[in-house]
Amino acid sequence: MKKDSFFQKDGVKTLLASLISILIGMLSGVVVIIIVGIFNESISAGGIWDGIRLVFLGIFNKARDAATGTLMFGFNPTYMGNMLFRAMPLILTGLSVAIAYKTGLFNIGAPGQYLAGTCATLFLALSIPTSSVPAWLVWLIAFLGGMLAGALWGCIPGLLKSLLNINEVIACIMTNWLSASLVTWFFDMSSLKNVLEGTKTGYIYKTSMVINDVIVDGVQTVAGSSIPEGATVLATRGGVATSKMGLDILFKGSQVNGGFIVAVLLAILFYVIMEKTTLGYQLKACGSNRFAAKYAGIQDRRNIVLSMALAGAMAGAAGSLYSLSGNTEFFWTTYQSLPAVGFTGIAVALLAMNNPIGVIFSGIFMSYLNINGQQLTNLTAYNEYITDVIIAVIVYLSAFSLIVKTWLNHKRKKKTVSPAGGAAAHKEEVQG
Repeated sequence: MKKDSFFQKDGVKTLLASLISILIGMLSGVVVIIIVGIFNESISAGGIWDGIRLVFLGIFNKARDAATGTLMFGFNPTYMGNMLFRAMPLILTGLSVAIAYKTGLFNIGAPGQYLAGTCATLFLALSIPTSSVPAWLVWLIAFLGGMLAGALWGCIPGLLKSLLNINEVIACIMTNWLSASLVTWFFDMSSLKNVLEGTKTGYIYKTSMVINDVIVDGVQTVAGSSIPEGATVLATRGGVATSKMGLDILFKGSQVNGGFIVAVLLAILFYVIMEKTTLGYQLKACGSNRFAAKYAGIQDRRNIVLSMALAGAMAGAAGSLYSLSGNTEFFWTTYQSLPAVGFTGIAVALLAMNNPIGVIFSGIFMSYLNINGQQLTNLTAYNEYITDVIIAVIVYLSAFSLIVKTWLNHKRKKKTVSPAGGAAAHKEEVQG
């Protein structure tokens, strides 16, 4: 049997398909910048060139030269750290979508599972007194509680699919909005408000208020800043925050913490489970052909529910780690919208071809685009709406990576199977 060349291997073609999609998306962003720059009199040729550079290298931007006004590029530890921080929930929501997809399910319910994990984490972290329970144990309880809440919420569409054969996409959409409404109602409950608005915590602010440059309830504030209405701030209350694990030394001035390392370890763990264990084989067998797997003795219904539970746990972990960062806000009046990070996880998984290791890099890439988009808005005449369009084009084009891989496979077959080769193969088969 002839051994495939390096570029004919499935993993290499998967990588090439993703890279081609990224390149097309980035070039589309450049085209948008050029078109807008041409028809906008306030944007000069130099402004167009700055916009193009920031799309590709915005994370390496340091500042504008005071004398010439030109952009200066170099290693920026703050932006690098913030990129990793923002990649943390994207990796986990992308992992959530990828796990379900391996079992033949499309988990569009990551936003609702994210909210369920966030709600459980905030309640546990803010209500367990650190005076009687060690802070590290409170953190662990809150994190595991968030994962469990996400898993339980993910089980709902899994059970509906396995028992009643209800399409998981429809079930996930319904559970997303149910989660948003329930979280809002849960934080509005008088009993919960008494717990969180008590003198020992005081982390829910019902009205907007301007605060001075002091530490309020463990929250480091900035002079003149405001805490929006309905915002729950979980800071380093008694040390209940994710450890920096030395990342604050490498990336000074950024928000990054050990949650990024936890997300990477979870992605590696699921790669091992899916590729090296019997459980992973059973889950993928159900995804390939549920009925054939059932005929082979694999419990298809159990694996469907288990897959959605694991997917929900990862989305719940994303919300949990984000809330436990110690420097974030959660707007508990959530019924008007769903967290975008849950939907972006779909693009992350598609770009990674649902590979758990690939999800790490695609999550970082999506975060990279986000940082670059902010730099484009802050340092050029392009407004935030143009930035959103550029990022949206890149994100949605990433979904075409599957089509690109199919095209590469078709091109290979067309090249290797010629008329002469096909006739020779047929003759050999007849003689055999």
